[in-house]
Amino acid sequence: MQPITVPITVRGYETDSQGHLNMSVYIQYAEHARWGLFQAAGLTQAKLLKAGIGPVNLETNIKYLRELRAGDEVEVSCAVVWGERKTFGIEQTITKRDGTVAAELRSVVGMLDLAERRMVADPRGCLRDLGADPKVLDL
Repeated sequence: MQPITVPITVRGYETDSQGHLNMSVYIQYAEHARWGLFQAAGLTQAKLLKAGIGPVNLETNIKYLRELRAGDEVEVSCAVVWGERKTFGIEQTITKRDGTVAAELRSVVGMLDLAERRMVADPRGCLRDLGADPKVLDL
């Protein structure tokens, strides 16, 4: 069922002095899409907090391919790539309306036990049990 996509319009205040989307905003767009993916699976922030867990981003790699400017309409895709351990991957693409890929992001993510301050040993099982629609996460 993956990936999901989230539409975003680049806002003027998100651009740098050269008129390009500021590099830190790419991460914000990615985070917005990741929460969209979790919400589509029935995993709201409130539900995760009540369960005592939360997603943590451990590493992100961004490949900038084309510039984005104020007014550009983009879609941010988001898909999970499951591993065998405590972490999993998130692959994302930011694509302009005309199909031009502006950026590709790859992140390493885990689920943090908020009481123990340690990574959940089985994030797949944990999210499968909590989610209303775990198929969205490819579970």
